[in-house]
Amino acid sequence: MTPPRWLFWHRRDLRLADNLGLAAAAAATPAVTGVVVLDPAELAAVQQAPARLWFLAESLRELAGRWRAAGSRLVILQGDPVELLPRLTAATGAAVVAWNRGVEPAERERDRRVAAALQGDGVKVLVDWDQLLVPPETILTGAGDPYRVYGPFLRNWRGQVERRAAAGELDPLPAPRELLDLDPASLPRPELWEALPLLEAVPTAARLAAIAAAERAHEPFPGADLCPCRPGEAAALAQLEAFADGGAMASYEEGRNLPGDAGTSALSAALRFGSLSPRQAWAAAAVARFAARSDEALASITVWEQELCWREFYQQALFHFPELADGPYRPQWRHFPWENDPQRLAAWQQGLTGMPIVDAAMRQLVESGWMHNRPRMIVASYLVKDLIGDWRLGERFFMEHLVDGDLAANNGGWQWSASSGMDPKPLRIFNPATQAAKFDPEATYIRTWLPELAHVATADLISGHIGALERRGYPEPIVDHKLQQAHFKALYAGLPRG
Repeated sequence: MTPPRWLFWHRRDLRLADNLGLAAAAAATPAVTGVVVLDPAELAAVQQAPARLWFLAESLRELAGRWRAAGSRLVILQGDPVELLPRLTAATGAAVVAWNRGVEPAERERDRRVAAALQGDGVKVLVDWDQLLVPPETILTGAGDPYRVYGPFLRNWRGQVERRAAAGELDPLPAPRELLDLDPASLPRPELWEALPLLEAVPTAARLAAIAAAERAHEPFPGADLCPCRPGEAAALAQLEAFADGGAMASYEEGRNLPGDAGTSALSAALRFGSLSPRQAWAAAAVARFAARSDEALASITVWEQELCWREFYQQALFHFPELADGPYRPQWRHFPWENDPQRLAAWQQGLTGMPIVDAAMRQLVESGWMHNRPRMIVASYLVKDLIGDWRLGERFFMEHLVDGDLAANNGGWQWSASSGMDPKPLRIFNPATQAAKFDPEATYIRTWLPELAHVATADLISGHIGALERRGYPEPIVDHKLQQAHFKALYAGLPRG
C-alpha cells in the first residue's frame, strides 16, 4: 500500500535536523515533500536587505541538497501560498500540509488564510511551535496575562525550559532519512503539476530580488566575505560548535560587549532563518555547562542563555501585542516632537556623524550586513537621543541592511533604546564616547571600520575630538552630545504622563 503523501512548508525553519513540524510529518509517513513558496508580495512588503536575500538563497541551496540526500525533494514555487498550496496538494494528492507557527502579525494572518483554503479542500493541516523553546501561549503571569517586563519573564521562562530539558523534551531530533520522493509522471493530477509555477533551480539572491521587484534586483550582496553570519544548516552547526567548544561561550559575559573581538556566536541570522534551532543552541550550552571549569565560565554560559531568552521575550511580546509592529508600546511616545533632520539622518546612515564609534558601527552594518549588539545600542541611542530622530527611521534602516533582520527582535531592540518599549527604566541615554572608552578601549573596532582614521591617536578616536589636520576629510561632530542630551530631556519632560 502506498503511504500517504504529506507536504512540509518551510518558512523560518530552513533545516532538516531538529525541525519539529517536519519530524512530526516524517513520523507519520515516509512520503514527505518539502515546499518553499516565494511570494513576491511578501518579499516586497518588508524592507528587503541584500544581505538577507544572499543568506536566504544560500540556505535554500543547501536545503534542497539535504532534501535530495534524505530521498525526497524541495519544491520551490513562486506566487501566493494561499493559492499555490491548495493547487500543489491537488496535484500531488497530499493528505496533510504541515508547517511551524510564527509570531509576526502578517504571517499569522497568511497562515490562517492558507489553513482555511486547504481545509476547505478537505486537506488536513498540522502546525507546531518550533522557533521558540517555550510557546507564547504557555508563558503567562500568575494573572494569566502576557509578560511586559523581561525579569519576571526570564524567571518563568527559565523554569519552564529547565523542566522541559530535564524531561528530554528539548533534545534535538535527527534529520529524517529514507524519505520517499514523488514521481511527477505518476501523480494523480499530473496536468496540475505541469501548470504550477515551479522554479527549476534554487534561486540566486539576484533572482530573489527580482521576484520582489526590488530596486537592487540584480546586484549581488558585496559583503558576503565580511559578514560573520554564514548561511546554511551545516555552517550554523559548525559555528555553534566553534562558539561552544572554542572558549567564546565560556567568556561570553565580557566578550559579548567588546565589538573589536570575536566574542559573540554570530548565530543571529541562523536563528532568524531557522538554519539552527533554539533547542540545538540550548543543548550546546548544556554541554558547555557540563564541561565548565570555573564560576566565570558558568556565569558566561548563563548570560548567553539569557540572550536566548531576550529573543523569546521579544517574540512573545509581538505575538501578544501585534500593535508593536506599528508604533510605540508606551502611548505617550506617539506625541514626541521628533525633529528628523534629513541631513543628520543621512550622516547617521552613511557613517559620517563625526562620532567615530557611531560611524564605525554604521559602516559595519552597510558593508557587512551585520552589526555587533553593543554598537547597535550605541547607534540607536545616538539617533534617537542625540539627533532627535524617530526610532522607526532607524528600525527601517536596520531592516534594509541587516542579515538577521527580524521584526520582533529589531522592533524590541529599537523600542528598548528609544525608551518607548517594554522596559521598567523609561529613560536611558548612552554617551557614545563613554561607551567607546569602556567597550573599545584600544579603538580596535573603530580602526577596523574607519581605516581612514587608523593614524589618529586612540584617545581622540574614542572621544571624537580629532584635530583638523588629522581628520583628512572625516567630518567634525554634527552635534554636541551634552547639549543634545539636555535638549532631549527637555522634550521628554513635555510628554504626557501615565
